[in-house]
Amino acid sequence: MEEEVMDGENESCEQTQVTERPKWDNKVQYLLTCIGFAVGLGNVWRFPYLCQIYGGGAFLIPYAIALVFEGLPLLHMELAIGQRLRLGSVGVWNSISPYLGGLGVASMLVSFLVGLFYNMIVAWILWYFFHSFQSPLPWRGCPVNLNHTGYVSECELSSPVNYFWYRETLNITASIETSGSLQWWLVLCLASAWCLVYICFIRGIETIGKAIYVTATFPYLVLTILLVRSLTLDGATDGLIYLFTPKWETLRDPKVWLDAATQIFFSLSLAFGGLIAFSSYNVQKNDCERDALIVGCVNSFTSIYAAIPIFAILGFKANENYNECQNWNILRLTNSFSIGDENITVENYDDWLNYLNATDPSEVKSLNLKTCNLQTFLDQSVSGTGLAFIVFTEAVIEMPGAQVWAVLFFVMLFSLGLSSMFGNLEGVLTPLLDLHVIPSWIPKEIFTGLICLTSFSVALIFTLGSGNYWLEIFNSYVGSVPLLIIAFFEIISVVYVYGINRFNDDIEWMTGRRPNIYWQATWRFISPLMLLLVFVAYVVVEAEKRPTYNTWNPDYVDFPLADVQPYPEWVFVICVLLSVLPVISIPLVALYKFLGFLQEYRMKMRN
Repeated sequence: MEEEVMDGENESCEQTQVTERPKWDNKVQYLLTCIGFAVGLGNVWRFPYLCQIYGGGAFLIPYAIALVFEGLPLLHMELAIGQRLRLGSVGVWNSISPYLGGLGVASMLVSFLVGLFYNMIVAWILWYFFHSFQSPLPWRGCPVNLNHTGYVSECELSSPVNYFWYRETLNITASIETSGSLQWWLVLCLASAWCLVYICFIRGIETIGKAIYVTATFPYLVLTILLVRSLTLDGATDGLIYLFTPKWETLRDPKVWLDAATQIFFSLSLAFGGLIAFSSYNVQKNDCERDALIVGCVNSFTSIYAAIPIFAILGFKANENYNECQNWNILRLTNSFSIGDENITVENYDDWLNYLNATDPSEVKSLNLKTCNLQTFLDQSVSGTGLAFIVFTEAVIEMPGAQVWAVLFFVMLFSLGLSSMFGNLEGVLTPLLDLHVIPSWIPKEIFTGLICLTSFSVALIFTLGSGNYWLEIFNSYVGSVPLLIIAFFEIISVVYVYGINRFNDDIEWMTGRRPNIYWQATWRFISPLMLLLVFVAYVVVEAEKRPTYNTWNPDYVDFPLADVQPYPEWVFVICVLLSVLPVISIPLVALYKFLGFLQEYRMKMRN
């Protein structure tokens, strides 16, 4: 009887929450928001990079296994628990058990820290977008030196694309220990990025829901346009063959499986709290299982769909570099052996080279001809900002109508970045609003503005001359270990604290059917075990090497190659703190609650 009364009270309480909490206008709006948060910049520049270095099509095998046994179960769990309890990340875990309150705080801190550097990337994208309207594109050629006697030596030694990125955009220092000054153009772009996020977020899901129709769908339109154009480029076929030709021997490398597991995990934006917050605005009678399958499959499809034009463009660039290399050698041979112009061509180059080697090998050797190998150019892997701001920008200047393709590409990246920022900010705001830590007299719009202003102020570190080095640190240490720890405790909390049978009952009540054996096995055993293995493997791999970073140093002997430096001790301490501090709230809150319980117990014993 008591249980029935409790159930009745819970349902009436939930009905009150349902009436008070905002709702999505429709199901499409909710799904687009979840997809926009999950599908981010990593789908465009991280997934193709992993395919490139891990044997093309062979990488899809560990990727698919990680999706099925790690990604989808965690995604379903987050969407279901948020929808059932209708609270943000802090409220959800606190309601399951007061000892788990630190789990929501950890998610909130990670969302805040990731949002800091993620919006800096959006600021860089805006900077390139503004410059994409110039004709010719500003990264097409080297600038003239101050004496007007030649080109800037740093640019001549590297390339116009590298110079524009490292000097014109970042104005980067030679090491992380040299901070440099704030770059005013980056400060303005960062301010613009946060203003745009605030405008789209000002009324919560009311304004997000309107903006997401554009930010979540536009990247697919641009990807399709880029796909059609890229397939017509010379060398596109070479890039696609490289992508889809599996190198099975790479599957013997444990790091392939580790990177596949972490990629699918971070790609779905799990453990940030944003997905829990978004699903909490749903009606409770909603098929969250189908939602998880849709979001997870669309996210993985997008990764593969984005890889096709990226690899086609990489194939085009590799062919351009190969032909340029061949033509340089042809020019050297033509001038040295007084051969008539156009007698040596790319097609008959090998025949001529063999002939000249047979007749005058010493002369050929003295020319120091370059080794031109198409496979070598295809193997030149670049990830992250290097792919977006160096490889693509270098490829686009060789394409007819370069400005159009540059504008489209950076608008696509901006849309991807902006829709992911909605989830990061929601992962911070919703828990704070649910905890009622904000005085009622402060309007939500003002509080959102204060969060954006605070984030902008802290993120100014990324606009320094050393800002790119700090961004790499945040990306490597905030967006890795803390998320694995949070996700592990999330699934343990639902299965063994909240109770798997109770969770199954909730899902049956919401969807009309009980979770099948696949969900049961993954939630209870497979997913926690995989998370634990990935975490241990990640820590072991990282512990085996001393952390280093690549610097851009014009005074380096082998410039323009990266000068690889170890992190100073004080920077390494910061790296460790960034990995530990976001999740330290998990044991601290549990300890605080336990001490409170002991104090209450002693008081009762005395009485």
